[in-house]
Amino acid sequence: MTERIPESWASVLEPALATGEARQLGGWLRAEEAAGKRIYPPRGCRLKALELTPLDAVKVVILGQDPYHGPGQAHGLCFSVPDGVRLPPSLRNIYKEMESDLGISPPANGNLERWARQGVLLLNNTLTVEEAQAGSHAGRGWDAITDACVAAVAERDVPTVFILWGSHAQGKAKRIATLRDGDGHCLIESPHPSPLSAHRGFFGSRPFSRANAFLEAHGRDAVDWRL
Repeated sequence: MTERIPESWASVLEPALATGEARQLGGWLRAEEAAGKRIYPPRGCRLKALELTPLDAVKVVILGQDPYHGPGQAHGLCFSVPDGVRLPPSLRNIYKEMESDLGISPPANGNLERWARQGVLLLNNTLTVEEAQAGSHAGRGWDAITDACVAAVAERDVPTVFILWGSHAQGKAKRIATLRDGDGHCLIESPHPSPLSAHRGFFGSRPFSRANAFLEAHGRDAVDWRL
């Protein structure tokens, strides 16, 4: 791994980073870049979700699949794009549901850093991707690292919300249930916000108000979802 591990996550990630799978990942990424392949997000951004949301600050976890694979889109937070970048379709649908759920008008900006700084861990399952090749880095070793992140959050004795959109994210819910038997945490599951599936139950699922209701009921501050 060439990325600096944020201090709050270092100890819980040490076992995962020591595996052969993780070591092979670092070497493989360097070889792909040396071969001239464009990898997103760029170096220095790949662990941004962990940098902006320390482990002890996590209130909500939103799990994505892998980063956006277009130029300038991915910057280390699932579903988020940097300032000035056109909103991807899934994020547009997230904003539509937020407006329906909370009455918040959809912002023109797609940068979700404000959520991350409030304790919303915006974590993709796979943290890199090759340009124009969705899913191209799946199975290359990121799973061990992101599984360890999810486990670290789930093992805390702190009530936390896990928002799981789509089957990929819901697959990680099995690990949450195994660790805590579903007790103490809130799992909010629905179809993915992609235009291909949003109308099958994502719209109307009210994840934002449900997350805040759980947090407040357990003595934690609600998230201000406005951007």
